[in-house]
Amino acid sequence: MTFQRLDPGARMSEAVRVGEIAFLAGQIPDDLTGDITAQTREVLANIDDVLVRLGGSKADLVSVQVWLADMSDFAGMNAVWDAWVDRQNPPARATGGVALARPGMRVEMIAVARLPQAAG
Repeated sequence: MTFQRLDPGARMSEAVRVGEIAFLAGQIPDDLTGDITAQTREVLANIDDVLVRLGGSKADLVSVQVWLADMSDFAGMNAVWDAWVDRQNPPARATGGVALARPGMRVEMIAVARLPQAAG
């Protein structure tokens, strides 16, 4: 069975793949000055990047947890999400309001994907 840690560090890995299943660490924006739409775009781009590096795409997402610092950002986050999500393969999703780790951070997303088998 394939076991892979993507960008392991002292505290965590960017993602961990066990067989076909990949668990992504919480994806956050780097620019904390942006509004919810800018931060959501950045987080979704980060998810795309991690999935590509693991050999997959957003079509492989199984589940996404969305955490918002302020639930009044729900509509703005959804507007960006709706333009991004693979409509033929939408993941299960939950959204909650939480106190996020850094001031200015408006959104964090945690994803799980089922990736294609590696060639070979």
